[in-house]
Amino acid sequence: MDFQALAGFLDRLADAATEAIMPHFRVATAVENKKQEAFDPVTEADRGAEAAMRKLINETWPGHGIIGEEYGAERDDAECIWVLDPIDGTRSFISGIPLWGVLIGLLVEGRPALGMMAQPFTGERFSGDGKQAWYAGARGRIELRSRPCPSLGEAVLFTTTPALFKGGDKSAYERVESSVRMPRYGTDCYGYCMVAAGHADLVVEAGLQPYDVVALIPIVEGAGGRFTGWDGGSAAGGGKVVAAGDPRLHALALEKLAGA
Repeated sequence: MDFQALAGFLDRLADAATEAIMPHFRVATAVENKKQEAFDPVTEADRGAEAAMRKLINETWPGHGIIGEEYGAERDDAECIWVLDPIDGTRSFISGIPLWGVLIGLLVEGRPALGMMAQPFTGERFSGDGKQAWYAGARGRIELRSRPCPSLGEAVLFTTTPALFKGGDKSAYERVESSVRMPRYGTDCYGYCMVAAGHADLVVEAGLQPYDVVALIPIVEGAGGRFTGWDGGSAAGGGKVVAAGDPRLHALALEKLAGA
């Protein structure tokens, strides 16, 4: 398997998504709600970006599978499966805030093997293969390394919103938040990349889908961090996840979530 070619293909997919998305950012655009019981927005930019990426995958790697937020799964029994979230953070997107990104992940035999978070407005791209991670943008291309943070009391914590947590999960999350130096909200995929870049330390979330996390796992782990479910197992299926830049902090967060 040509991982160099696959890694280069991430940029081609990000370029296609950028072309579809940017005409719609910070301009009046129609917003639909995908759910009746809650507000789950989708725009023409979401659908256009995923359609563009799917077209490119099918033309270039016709034997690969695809799982996307907007158009579901095709060939999801393939050895290689692209996992796409065309705009992670649509609420931020429709609010004009650039804390959103294009998530492009690759599963190989069920394992997150490559990932990219591309931010078309800022021109930044964060990528990783689980062993290394990189930033490309205004500062050029540099290798990412997460920062040491051996205690919760020193940690900067991100979560998209505390409303993600219900019942016992809410109590578990609050045990972590009450222990850290500073919590911040509303970061979506950007928070995970800031952990990989060494600007923050911890992300705790719940209720996620595979397309929310598959792209981000190789970035965080490639920068030296840990990214698992609350039970310490694989986070590739989404659900309740913990990402930390320092493996020692990750272990402490799991203990706190478990009630220790």
